[in-house]
Amino acid sequence: MRTAIYPGTFDPITNGHLDIIKRACHMFDRIIVAVAASESKKPMFTLEQRIQMVQAATADFPKIEVIGFDKLLVDLASDLNANIVVRGLRAVSDFEYELQMGYANASLKSDLETIYLMPSLNHAFVSSSVVRAILAYDGKIDHLVAPEVHRIIREIGT
Repeated sequence: MRTAIYPGTFDPITNGHLDIIKRACHMFDRIIVAVAASESKKPMFTLEQRIQMVQAATADFPKIEVIGFDKLLVDLASDLNANIVVRGLRAVSDFEYELQMGYANASLKSDLETIYLMPSLNHAFVSSSVVRAILAYDGKIDHLVAPEVHRIIREIGT
């Protein structure tokens, strides 16, 4: 069984993230969407809220398990007996950061492979940062997130 981890802050999960998850479902037997606590990033939503959003958005996806974590990704991978990490790349700026992180992870766990997927063109501009910026001004985000995520965000009342 090939298990992949798709880690991220998912603050909130966007249609771009979901695009990567859908495509990963065709490649792996099991995908663990690992929601990072990321307190240093000062997320807009709590870890529990972000986990809830990811669970709601992926409820109909096969092969998905959603967990929260607050440790090194390599340690999580060892705990879960996974040796593949899935990451999304939207632009050249993402590539430089993701390459550095991939090399750092490989230096800590030599059998950990990182697979980079580009989102579909219609999701290439979507990021959690963009969604949060729009939310700060009470703007329209329903085209950027899944309906279930939009509902949860409205209930939270950001």
